[in-house]
Amino acid sequence: MKRPCLLLDRDGVLVEDMGYLRRVEDIRPIPGSFAAVARARVAGFPVVVVTNQSGIGRGYYTEEIYRQVQIAIETEMLESGAALDAVYFCPSAEDDHPDRKPNPGMLLRAALEHQLDLANSIMIGDKLRDLEAGVRAGVGWVCLVLTGEGAKDEPAVRAADLRPAKSWVCRDLAEAVERWLEIPPRVRA
Repeated sequence: MKRPCLLLDRDGVLVEDMGYLRRVEDIRPIPGSFAAVARARVAGFPVVVVTNQSGIGRGYYTEEIYRQVQIAIETEMLESGAALDAVYFCPSAEDDHPDRKPNPGMLLRAALEHQLDLANSIMIGDKLRDLEAGVRAGVGWVCLVLTGEGAKDEPAVRAADLRPAKSWVCRDLAEAVERWLEIPPRVRA
Protein backbone atom coordinates (compact mmCIF):
# COMPACT_ATOMS: atom_id res chain seq x y z
CA MET A 1 0.00 0.00 0.00
CA LYS A 2 1.39 3.42 -0.95
CA ARG A 3 1.85 6.04 1.73
CA PRO A 4 1.87 9.85 1.64
CA CYS A 5 5.17 11.32 2.75
CA LEU A 6 7.21 14.44 3.28
CA LEU A 7 9.93 15.05 0.70
CA LEU A 8 12.48 17.59 1.89
CA ASP A 9 15.37 19.47 0.44
CA ARG A 10 18.32 19.42 2.87
CA ASP A 11 20.38 22.64 2.75
CA GLY A 12 18.21 25.60 3.66
CA VAL A 13 15.39 23.39 5.01
CA LEU A 14 16.91 21.02 7.59
CA VAL A 15 20.26 22.73 8.03
CA GLU A 16 21.54 26.18 7.17
CA ASP A 17 22.68 26.56 3.58
CA MET A 18 26.39 27.21 3.95
CA GLY A 19 27.04 27.33 0.22
CA TYR A 20 28.31 23.83 -0.53
CA LEU A 21 28.27 22.35 2.97
CA ARG A 22 31.43 20.28 3.08
CA ARG A 23 32.64 20.34 6.67
CA VAL A 24 31.00 18.58 9.61
CA GLU A 25 31.88 21.49 11.87
CA ASP A 26 29.80 23.83 9.63
CA ILE A 27 26.53 21.95 10.19
CA ARG A 28 23.94 24.30 11.70
CA PRO A 29 20.44 22.83 12.13
CA ILE A 30 17.66 25.28 11.39
CA PRO A 31 15.84 25.79 14.70
CA GLY A 32 12.85 23.48 14.98
CA SER A 33 13.65 21.48 11.85
CA PHE A 34 14.67 18.24 13.54
CA ALA A 35 11.68 18.41 15.90
CA ALA A 36 9.42 18.90 12.87
CA VAL A 37 10.82 15.74 11.27
CA ALA A 38 10.21 13.82 14.50
CA ARG A 39 6.64 15.16 14.66
CA ALA A 40 5.91 14.07 11.09
CA ARG A 41 7.27 10.59 11.72
CA VAL A 42 5.26 10.21 14.94
CA ALA A 43 2.18 11.14 12.88
CA GLY A 44 3.02 8.22 10.56
CA PHE A 45 4.57 10.01 7.59
CA PRO A 46 7.83 8.79 6.05
CA VAL A 47 10.37 11.60 5.63
CA VAL A 48 12.69 11.48 2.61
CA VAL A 49 15.43 13.97 1.74
CA VAL A 50 16.10 14.73 -1.93
CA THR A 51 19.12 17.01 -2.32
CA ASN A 52 21.16 18.39 -5.18
CA GLN A 53 24.84 18.12 -4.33
CA SER A 54 26.42 19.72 -7.38
CA GLY A 55 29.49 20.59 -5.32
CA ILE A 56 30.60 17.02 -5.99
CA GLY A 57 30.28 17.43 -9.75
CA ARG A 58 31.96 20.83 -9.60
CA GLY A 59 34.93 19.35 -7.69
CA TYR A 60 34.36 21.39 -4.48
CA TYR A 61 34.18 18.23 -2.37
CA THR A 62 34.10 14.48 -2.84
CA GLU A 63 31.24 12.02 -2.47
CA GLU A 64 33.02 10.69 0.62
CA ILE A 65 32.98 14.15 2.21
CA TYR A 66 29.28 14.50 1.33
CA ARG A 67 28.60 11.15 3.05
CA GLN A 68 30.54 12.21 6.18
CA VAL A 69 28.49 15.40 6.43
CA GLN A 70 25.22 13.52 5.84
CA ILE A 71 26.07 10.92 8.50
CA ALA A 72 26.84 13.73 10.96
CA ILE A 73 23.50 15.42 10.20
CA GLU A 74 21.59 12.16 10.67
CA THR A 75 23.48 11.40 13.89
CA GLU A 76 22.56 14.81 15.27
CA MET A 77 18.97 14.23 14.19
CA LEU A 78 18.86 10.90 16.01
CA GLU A 79 20.19 12.57 19.15
CA SER A 80 17.25 14.98 18.84
CA GLY A 81 14.74 12.15 18.44
CA ALA A 82 14.34 12.54 14.67
CA ALA A 83 15.19 10.20 11.80
CA LEU A 84 14.94 10.09 8.04
CA ASP A 85 13.47 7.18 6.13
CA ALA A 86 15.75 7.74 3.13
CA VAL A 87 18.15 10.22 1.54
CA TYR A 88 18.67 10.67 -2.20
CA PHE A 89 21.33 12.97 -3.63
CA CYS A 90 22.37 14.06 -7.08
CA PRO A 91 26.11 14.74 -7.43
CA SER A 92 25.81 16.07 -10.98
CA ALA A 93 26.31 19.73 -11.86
CA GLU A 94 24.64 19.17 -15.25
CA ASP A 95 21.20 20.82 -15.39
CA ASP A 96 19.83 18.15 -17.74
CA HIS A 97 20.66 15.25 -15.39
CA PRO A 98 17.37 13.43 -14.67
CA ASP A 99 18.00 13.45 -10.91
CA ARG A 100 19.06 17.10 -10.61
CA LYS A 101 16.16 19.19 -9.38
CA PRO A 102 14.02 20.63 -10.94
CA ASN A 103 14.01 17.25 -12.70
CA PRO A 104 12.00 14.63 -10.80
CA GLY A 105 14.32 11.61 -10.91
CA MET A 106 15.15 11.41 -7.20
CA LEU A 107 11.51 11.81 -6.19
CA LEU A 108 10.30 9.17 -8.64
CA ARG A 109 12.95 6.72 -7.50
CA ALA A 110 12.05 7.34 -3.84
CA ALA A 111 8.38 6.73 -4.61
CA LEU A 112 9.15 3.46 -6.35
CA GLU A 113 11.61 2.17 -3.75
CA HIS A 114 9.53 3.16 -0.71
CA GLN A 115 5.96 2.74 -1.98
CA LEU A 116 5.18 6.46 -1.66
CA ASP A 117 1.91 8.02 -2.77
CA LEU A 118 3.26 11.15 -4.46
CA ALA A 119 -0.18 12.57 -5.30
CA ASN A 120 -0.90 12.77 -1.56
CA SER A 121 2.58 13.86 -0.49
CA ILE A 122 4.30 17.22 0.01
CA MET A 123 7.63 18.53 -1.29
CA ILE A 124 9.18 21.17 0.99
CA GLY A 125 12.10 23.24 -0.24
CA ASP A 126 13.72 26.64 -0.14
CA LYS A 127 14.05 27.11 -3.90
CA LEU A 128 11.66 27.20 -6.83
CA ARG A 129 13.50 24.26 -8.39
CA ASP A 130 12.62 22.09 -5.35
CA LEU A 131 8.93 22.79 -5.86
CA GLU A 132 9.18 22.33 -9.63
CA ALA A 133 10.69 18.88 -9.05
CA GLY A 134 7.70 18.05 -6.88
CA VAL A 135 5.23 19.21 -9.53
CA ARG A 136 7.07 17.28 -12.27
CA ALA A 137 6.98 14.14 -10.10
CA GLY A 138 3.23 14.48 -9.51
CA VAL A 139 3.43 15.54 -5.86
CA GLY A 140 0.08 16.94 -4.73
CA TRP A 141 1.40 19.66 -2.38
CA VAL A 142 4.48 21.87 -2.53
CA CYS A 143 5.74 24.31 0.09
CA LEU A 144 8.41 26.98 -0.03
CA VAL A 145 10.07 27.71 3.31
CA LEU A 146 11.57 31.15 3.84
CA THR A 147 14.75 29.77 5.40
CA GLY A 148 17.83 29.27 3.21
CA GLU A 149 17.19 30.81 -0.20
CA GLY A 150 13.42 30.84 0.33
CA ALA A 151 13.00 34.56 0.98
CA LYS A 152 14.97 35.34 -2.20
CA ASP A 153 12.97 32.81 -4.27
CA GLU A 154 9.55 33.75 -2.86
CA PRO A 155 8.61 36.23 -5.64
CA ALA A 156 9.49 33.66 -8.33
CA VAL A 157 7.51 30.96 -6.51
CA ARG A 158 4.46 33.21 -6.16
CA ALA A 159 4.67 34.00 -9.89
CA ALA A 160 5.20 30.38 -10.98
CA ASP A 161 2.47 28.10 -12.21
CA LEU A 162 2.81 25.15 -9.87
CA ARG A 163 -0.50 23.57 -10.82
CA PRO A 164 -1.88 21.03 -10.36
CA ALA A 165 -0.09 20.95 -6.99
CA LYS A 166 -1.44 23.00 -4.13
CA SER A 167 1.28 25.42 -3.03
CA TRP A 168 2.11 27.25 0.21
CA VAL A 169 4.75 29.52 1.61
CA CYS A 170 5.73 28.97 5.26
CA ARG A 171 8.24 30.57 7.59
CA ASP A 172 10.21 27.33 8.15
CA LEU A 173 9.97 23.54 8.19
CA ALA A 174 8.30 23.54 11.62
CA GLU A 175 5.44 25.71 10.33
CA ALA A 176 5.15 23.67 7.12
CA VAL A 177 4.86 20.38 9.04
CA GLU A 178 2.31 21.88 11.45
CA ARG A 179 0.21 23.04 8.52
CA TRP A 180 0.56 19.66 6.79
CA LEU A 181 -0.54 17.78 9.89
CA GLU A 182 -3.64 19.97 10.20
CA ILE A 183 -4.97 18.75 6.84
CA PRO A 184 -7.56 16.01 7.39
CA PRO A 185 -6.52 12.73 5.72
CA ARG A 186 -9.68 12.74 3.57
CA VAL A 187 -8.55 16.06 2.05
CA ARG A 188 -5.11 14.66 1.18
CA ALA A 189 -6.63 11.49 -0.30
